[in-house]
Amino acid sequence: MTKFSDLNLNPKVLKAVEEAGYESPTPIQAGAIPEALQGKDVLGIAQTGTGKTASFTLPMISMLARGRARARMPRSLVLCPTRELAAQVAENFDAYSKNVKLTKALLIGGVSFKEQDALIDKGVDVLIATPGRLLDHFERGKLLLTGVQIMVVDEADRMLDMGFIPDIERIFGLVPFTRQTLFFSATMAPEIERITNTFLSAPARIEVARQATASETIEQGAVVFKASRKDREGSEKRKVLRTLIEAEGEGCTNAIIFCNRKVDVDIVAKSLKKYGHNAAAIHGDLDQKQRMATLDDFRDGKLRLLVASDVAARGLDIPSVSHVFNFDVPNHAEDYVHRIGRTGRAGRSGKAFTIVVPRDEKSFDAVESLIQKEIPRIENPVKPVERKPRKPKAEDQPEVQETRPSEPRKAREDRRTADNKSRSGRGKPDRRNDNNVVGMGDHMPEFIALSFDERRAS
Repeated sequence: MTKFSDLNLNPKVLKAVEEAGYESPTPIQAGAIPEALQGKDVLGIAQTGTGKTASFTLPMISMLARGRARARMPRSLVLCPTRELAAQVAENFDAYSKNVKLTKALLIGGVSFKEQDALIDKGVDVLIATPGRLLDHFERGKLLLTGVQIMVVDEADRMLDMGFIPDIERIFGLVPFTRQTLFFSATMAPEIERITNTFLSAPARIEVARQATASETIEQGAVVFKASRKDREGSEKRKVLRTLIEAEGEGCTNAIIFCNRKVDVDIVAKSLKKYGHNAAAIHGDLDQKQRMATLDDFRDGKLRLLVASDVAARGLDIPSVSHVFNFDVPNHAEDYVHRIGRTGRAGRSGKAFTIVVPRDEKSFDAVESLIQKEIPRIENPVKPVERKPRKPKAEDQPEVQETRPSEPRKAREDRRTADNKSRSGRGKPDRRNDNNVVGMGDHMPEFIALSFDERRAS
């Protein structure tokens, strides 16, 4: 078995890795690190949770240990699709570079430009940024990218989903042509393939699993659920979720619950808290300080259930997540792999449950087609309520017709005939009598009876 000591890392970096408790690299790390240390471009394709972050942070720190940063000219650049992933990469650099004197700056939204400008002015070895904020600093004249020696693009397929590819192409044009590029993605869509062919030079391709496959350490299950009534689907679906969580008992130490829409994230979080669960929401509409505080509470074990939109689906390195619950089937099949990849990390086991309503069947079929595996169906934990037949109320009882004493048949017929005559004569002339006046009768105005000539003469 390969060990980190076999990868030719800087001894100070190797010491930090050992102090973090790691001995053996994951397949993507074992394949990518030696190639990166040789100065080659690397194209890494691996599913979420396989240790891609260390695949580029460790060789970068080893190579950057030699040299010194210059003002406004970072020596390396790491591009991430989300604030959370960028912050996670920064934490990895802090952990693995503690024995090496390297400086870093984190450029993400929600943080003061002034603070970030101050760090860049001093000069940084490692610049970690989201594409939008990086270009903001560049356009303000606060940043030069001509000194970048190593450029990393992390979660490239997520960049594609979020519409960042034009920004990525522009940034590639701002860094030196001679840079080293480390490019990582979980899937290889045609657009991603085009980018790698354009901007990478004879890359070492490291692919450690089939594209978009789920980890074998994750136990998966799906509850096919149909609401009793359309207007009750939301509340009944939330009850299914709560019952699934409660059925796992103490085995569910913590969990991430994914929803497709931000509004549902808030509703589900409030519902869980209402029923006594320790839960909080995280999505793109929250300010950066609140998002980071919520994530810190989840990492520290102060928060048990994190209800999230797909903004948190990637890059959250929280090894101890025991469960993932998909409250909604993701709209894109690839997101299913990234969602459930939050559990079962670093060789640990995990569980992932998905609630499937009738309108999700097509999307769920796409998920199973992508991962090339049928997800086991499990019984709905919420038993349908048996509705007892309603007792008829007094007003619902049919009106009892008053019965008459028995009478001869001819007498009954004569009585019915008399009743009919009586009803037909109420307020209406008897039209069966030809002598009755029909229309205006004696009340017709005299002028109507005049002839045309008589009317003109008058």
